[in-house]
Amino acid sequence: RVDARRELPRYATAGEEFVYRVTVTNRGAKPLSGASIAERFCDPRPSYDEWRAAREPGEQRRNWFDREAGYFRWRWLIERRIPQHATHAALPPLAPGESSTVRLSFQPRRRGRIELAGLDLAHVDPLGMVKGLARVPLQARVVALPRRYRIPQIALPGARKFQQGGVSLSAAIGDSQEFLSLRDYRPGDPLQHLHWKSFARTGKPIVKEYQDEFFERHALVLDTGSAGGEDAAFEEAVAVAASFVHTIDSQECLLDLLFVGGDVKTFTAGRGLSQAEQMLEVLAGVNASAPSRFAELARTVLSRRTTISSIIAVLLAWDEPRRRFIAEARASGLDVRALLVTESTQPIEVPGVLVLRPGEIQQGLASLQ
Repeated sequence: RVDARRELPRYATAGEEFVYRVTVTNRGAKPLSGASIAERFCDPRPSYDEWRAAREPGEQRRNWFDREAGYFRWRWLIERRIPQHATHAALPPLAPGESSTVRLSFQPRRRGRIELAGLDLAHVDPLGMVKGLARVPLQARVVALPRRYRIPQIALPGARKFQQGGVSLSAAIGDSQEFLSLRDYRPGDPLQHLHWKSFARTGKPIVKEYQDEFFERHALVLDTGSAGGEDAAFEEAVAVAASFVHTIDSQECLLDLLFVGGDVKTFTAGRGLSQAEQMLEVLAGVNASAPSRFAELARTVLSRRTTISSIIAVLLAWDEPRRRFIAEARASGLDVRALLVTESTQPIEVPGVLVLRPGEIQQGLASLQ
């Protein structure tokens, strides 16, 4: 009979050891000795719909039977949800009512949520033939952030641009309800800015006035269009985007993250709006999309060309829609840094585009200017 309590950090990182502490209290009437403790994870088996929709990286190279039976896809879905190198910790002897703290660790295989079901306590019989188990239900969740690479200190060029409404409106979709001051209505003011409470109280139209500001705003564009699903190139592209989020100092600028997730998603960090950790948590849950959806992403980014100062584009392919997007962005006067993550072994030389390959990402980023 034991009680257990975890002390979990908020985030883990894919591919790195995650260490935390567990406090165990002996609630029994007898001393407890020779016991060990280990983590128990939630059932990792996918649902039928998840199994049918998923595509194992490289599945197209398997024979017909393996593709139709889907066993390797099923094993791949299970393994990516279970961390590796999970440790067992031996508990010191505990008198009744006594507590002890031990360290457990595991290594997330990939980014995303890790569901913890509880803890298993084991005690071996004197002959060493039978192990008695006691399960302590203790559900918890840990978010494994994408792995990150070292990026050289780069100065993102770009002029400060006019942001109508200041910081509060620059990250909003539609009209914000926050205002800095009130003034009388002037012909031409948008009706959405009317302050109805003041209008009702004074009998004359009163509008909300916003403070307009000029500051830098950078767009981080993540290409999620992958015909091979979440393969090595896709995961490395997410890691590269996470590296920029982690490196760019957004104290005096705004950083917009744009990608396709069902529709085009936009998340903004900097100048008190949100922290980089929140954007990394968003990247932990990014999924692959259809390659044809990139055109929609490109239109959304280019529609903001009047407010953004520069673009960092992390691409998964180099075709006509992506070439046209980079060309139009540069023709608009924006500074564009394009990075192409590909598993292709064929030489690729595209002027103004840095080519990165899985397994050589850090070496490639070291040459980033």
